[in-house]
Amino acid sequence: MDSYTNQLVERVTVRIANPSSDGALNSRVEDQVRTLLSLFPGDRFSEERLAFQLSQARRIKDVASTDYEVQFGARNGLEVVVEVTLGDVSAEGRGLAFGGDFPTIYDRNGTYVRFKLDLLGLYYANNNAWYGRPDAMLADNPLVQGTPAGEGWDQWLETYAHYGIYGITPIAPQTYLYGGLSAITAGSAGQELFTDKSRSYTGIEDAYLGVVGGSTDARGNRLAYNLTFGRQRFTLADGFLMANTAANGQERAALQANARWASDFLALAQLRYNDTKFELFYIDPDELPAIDSNTTYLGANVEMKPMDGLTLGAAYVTSPSSNFSYFSPVGGIAGTREGLKVYDARLSYSPNPSGQAGPFFGAEYAVQRNKNFDMDARAGWAEAGYSWPQAKWSPTVSYRLSMFSGDDPATATYERWDPILSGGNGQQWVQGANHFKVVQNSNVLAHRVQASFRPSPKVEIVPQLWAFYADQENNIGGNPALSFLDGEEYGFEANVTAKWFINRNTYVHGHLAYTIPGDAAKSALGGDAKNWLSAMVFFRYAF
Repeated sequence: MDSYTNQLVERVTVRIANPSSDGALNSRVEDQVRTLLSLFPGDRFSEERLAFQLSQARRIKDVASTDYEVQFGARNGLEVVVEVTLGDVSAEGRGLAFGGDFPTIYDRNGTYVRFKLDLLGLYYANNNAWYGRPDAMLADNPLVQGTPAGEGWDQWLETYAHYGIYGITPIAPQTYLYGGLSAITAGSAGQELFTDKSRSYTGIEDAYLGVVGGSTDARGNRLAYNLTFGRQRFTLADGFLMANTAANGQERAALQANARWASDFLALAQLRYNDTKFELFYIDPDELPAIDSNTTYLGANVEMKPMDGLTLGAAYVTSPSSNFSYFSPVGGIAGTREGLKVYDARLSYSPNPSGQAGPFFGAEYAVQRNKNFDMDARAGWAEAGYSWPQAKWSPTVSYRLSMFSGDDPATATYERWDPILSGGNGQQWVQGANHFKVVQNSNVLAHRVQASFRPSPKVEIVPQLWAFYADQENNIGGNPALSFLDGEEYGFEANVTAKWFINRNTYVHGHLAYTIPGDAAKSALGGDAKNWLSAMVFFRYAF
């Protein structure tokens, strides 16, 4: 389960816990901390990266210590609050090497090494999983081992420990070498979606090196760069195209906990100049061995903010190699993913400053072609909403329509959208807590009404209503039980998610979801399809 790690940052606040009577000193320290943090709205939250940046901020004259906390933002993102304590800086260094506190191992003269420990325990239950028809919905599925969940009440437990060492050190003025090495031990027991086999698994997660640096000129223009390679996670924009760069479940266990995110290999070059960011990337996802398609991706992405509140982005992604096949509605294979070309454009706009009531908008449109055969698949979404961050419980409401094309058997062109690595969490591109398991982001029209409420800055409640329809009644390439539809009504779902930051280290997350199969799904299952209820809660402790 993707908790708050890797979520979009909405706002960064720097505050001084013990401000000096010298206002100029306070301002200087705050400006220097912001510069060294290099954390901006729209960035992805990373505990390791923030720890590195705070270690550099502690080198500022008059800064004795730094700390941070994470809160929920007004529009489904995060607010990071950095607290700075002024005082004398110790030349002795910090961490276990100097008799200090865990998890810092070494912190001196810009070199910072820390231990990471992330523990998660999860309980999951279903009533009538797979609409009570696992025999049809999971027929010939290679992930099935033993008896899968199905009619009636099924429940299971998952847990994982993610542990490792991360560090950063200066190699030149304003240039740093960083890296991380970690492993995950995961386990599952009970009646899971695909199996009733208890499993445990230990494997390498992160294993990467990188160089990061930057500068700020006399006019305040910021230049930052990051070059990195190895096993690590990558998300393109909000995950519409790419988020799930690793697979979970089967022998790796922790299917719903989503313990693993690191790709087998990522090479990434990032350059940011003020509010413009450019990325080049190569990804080899960490797929499950049983269904490994040997797919790789190469791409470029650019994002810019031409005016306050407006973000524009564009991306190009291609697949240099893949064994993944697209199936034709008239039999046989239409082609493979190798040669896939994806063109993507997107925007988001919030005319009101963060923290003020107002509307917000977003949209994205993408086209898929293939250099090796005739392919023309389309996908896109549009969203409009309104937030009242200063009202009681800070409510936000929005409506999103998303479309992922299906393949029309009357044309020679292959038109079914390939979801590649789309996903993330239930507020990104996991569309429906239950329904996403039945119909992923291909051949689907999805209507979503979403609200969020914050009884406190550290508690968020997110209810959702979903309606799902097929773009084409031909659904070959999706769940085999739903290959041929009589109608377009997939189904409907209502769910609610609750999140709670107990403190910076401790996080609790849960959901309830109720899914009703539509007429087309019921017909494909011979009229025997039951409503599906799921419940989940997990507890995460990390430092």
